[in-house]
Amino acid sequence: MAEKRENTYLPDGHRDAPEATSSTGAPAGSSRAEVTPPALGVKGMLRWAWTQLTSMRTALMLLLLLAVAAVPGSLFPQRVQDPFSVDAWIEDNPGVGEVLDFLQFFDVYSSVWFSAIYLLLFISLIGCILPRTKKHWQLMTSPPPRTPRRLERLPEFGALELQSAAAGDAEDGPNAQQALQDAAGILKARRYRVEIREASAAEGADTTGAGGSTGSAGSVGAERGYLKESGNLVFHVALVGVLICVAAGSMFSYRGQKILVEDEGFVNALVAYDSFHPGAYFSEDQLQPFSVQLDDFERVFDRESATSFGQPLDFTADVTTQLGPDGEPQSEELKVNQPLTLDDARVFLVGNGYAPEITVRDGEGDVAFSGPVVTRPDDEVYTSMAVIKAPDAQPEQLGFVGLLLPTAQDTGEGLAVSVDPELGNPQLQLNSYYGDLGLDAGNPQNVYVLDTEGLEVLNSRDEEAGGIVLSEGETYELPEGMGSISFDGVRDYVAIDVHYNPAQQGVLFFALTALTGLILSLFLRRRRAWVTVETTPAGRTLVRYGLLARGEDFRLRDENIALRAQFEKKWPVRAPEEDS
Repeated sequence: MAEKRENTYLPDGHRDAPEATSSTGAPAGSSRAEVTPPALGVKGMLRWAWTQLTSMRTALMLLLLLAVAAVPGSLFPQRVQDPFSVDAWIEDNPGVGEVLDFLQFFDVYSSVWFSAIYLLLFISLIGCILPRTKKHWQLMTSPPPRTPRRLERLPEFGALELQSAAAGDAEDGPNAQQALQDAAGILKARRYRVEIREASAAEGADTTGAGGSTGSAGSVGAERGYLKESGNLVFHVALVGVLICVAAGSMFSYRGQKILVEDEGFVNALVAYDSFHPGAYFSEDQLQPFSVQLDDFERVFDRESATSFGQPLDFTADVTTQLGPDGEPQSEELKVNQPLTLDDARVFLVGNGYAPEITVRDGEGDVAFSGPVVTRPDDEVYTSMAVIKAPDAQPEQLGFVGLLLPTAQDTGEGLAVSVDPELGNPQLQLNSYYGDLGLDAGNPQNVYVLDTEGLEVLNSRDEEAGGIVLSEGETYELPEGMGSISFDGVRDYVAIDVHYNPAQQGVLFFALTALTGLILSLFLRRRRAWVTVETTPAGRTLVRYGLLARGEDFRLRDENIALRAQFEKKWPVRAPEEDS
């Protein structure tokens, strides 16, 4: 049976001579030779890696990977925000906690792997932008594409024959050269980049042109829509700007929290913060010299609606601010979502509550503690957790833990609950302890937690002395001669957040710039238009035009209609049914 052979063709179209083959398909008289691809080498490998890294597909994948890499930062507590929560999480999850800590899951945004993705994305975007910018500039400075020979083959096409007095028409339209100039002016008015092209010698001598024309006066090439690609480049440049500003902000910014009790002040110094989270390159010299004092605090609750009675409506802190030691004190209002700006630092109102004024005397009659105690609200009626520590008490250290009820009401079962968030009948319900509070060792403790392990109970419901119940102005004598505790009054407090980010305005600027570039790239279309002008045998001027869009453009037909309307408004057009 004869073997079937395929004919091959050379690139220039000539048939290649068939080559004799053996029954195995290999060239006759020779053994099969394996094709060995050329080695890339180090330089070629680096060039290939750079090409892959700077492709738009890689940039999109890195952007998606960055978003996925940021997820653990919202799932696990972060050491920069709350180191105590991180330690507690690791302690509650032995084994897994150590592994996650080694993998930097509690320091996501400063981890090696997150920084590597961030840096690769930065390099990839720059590598994408530079060559595209160069190519875009070359396209913008080059003339529009040459005029097609057959405009009627374009998606949108039109032709107009202009009236001429020489051909016996009522009106005398422009000659061919004037029509060419008018067409260029109309296209310019429609924001096209225009080039007028004179007819070649062959075209000008043509006496049998299409449509019976005697010769061409030239053509106009026009193009618009380059802002689409410009917007695309602006978007990517702005994205790089956002990345730079975010990185700079994380390095040089700081954030601190402070609780201000009524009539107390705060100076923007490192030692004055309750908690402080600096950037990687933060310097104490960046702290702006300002002070804030809480003068008064007002809560507004709903007192009319039956369904939302007692719900908070508004919080207003009246504060006195001062910029620098020589600044003039200013009275200002601080509200939720209405921060104060003090020398580029922003002060936010993030919380509030009650601070009962407590006096604790020890067994020797000396004052071991005196002042307001910040409580932590636990529900909508401001039932608040209160923790009091008196490490200076003698002969034993004293500790108290319990609740502050703003408006206490007896339930009839020996218990009281708060029924309103405002101060109607403030009451303290406390348990007391004595022993080593653990503060002498120097280990940090949560001010809202009293570790009762190892402490002896003085007062509680399970003890013979019972718990401590204090109304405003009352004093309770502790059992076993350990001292006394007095409830002197209640003051308000607010929690403020101080933010400083030197790149914040840069992020806003580049974000708005990116949005502008994205809108341009989405809503603009690349379009090309050509107009040819010829003279017919009857002496009239024939104008042909065609439109072409790059990509899909459902509005190209509307552009054709608008352009024809401009032409008809400019020139006296001969109706199709008129005959010479």
